[in-house]
Amino acid sequence: MRKLFALIAVALIAPAAFAEDRATTKDAERLVHKAVEYVKSAGKEKALAVFSDPKGPFSFRDLYVFAIDFKGTVLAHGAKKELIGKNDWDRKDRTGKLFTQAMIQIAKTTGNGWEEYEFENPATGKLENKVAYVERVDDYFVACGAFKP
Repeated sequence: MRKLFALIAVALIAPAAFAEDRATTKDAERLVHKAVEYVKSAGKEKALAVFSDPKGPFSFRDLYVFAIDFKGTVLAHGAKKELIGKNDWDRKDRTGKLFTQAMIQIAKTTGNGWEEYEFENPATGKLENKVAYVERVDDYFVACGAFKP
C-alpha cells in the first residue's frame, strides 16, 4: 500500500516539476532580444557560433536560439548542430505547415513576430507544439521557441 501511495505522489509531483523546467514565451522573446543585441555587439560570425553552443548563454531551460537565412539555410541551432548548414526551406511539420517559410515571411514583412508549428523537443524526444518568436537581422532571422505544455 505504501508503494502505491508513493507512486501516486510521484505521478502527481513529476508533471509539476517538469512544468517548472519549461520556459515561457516571454523567456523566448527576451532571449531573442538578447541574441539580436549580441549580434550587434559581437558580430554575426561570433554570435552564430555562440548561439550554436547548447551550454552557452543563449540556452535557457528548454529554450535555445536558432538563426536561418532568407534562403532557408540554418546558420545556428542551439539544440541540433546537425541542422547547421542544412536547408530548411521545404521543411514541414506533421500538419504540412512550411514553418521555415512562414518565419522568413514574418522576418521579411514585419521584422518580428510569432509563428506556431510542431517540432521535436530535445528534452522529451517527442513532437510538440511550439511557438517561436522571430526577429530579423539583415538577411536572416534569429528566433527562439517555447514548447507548449
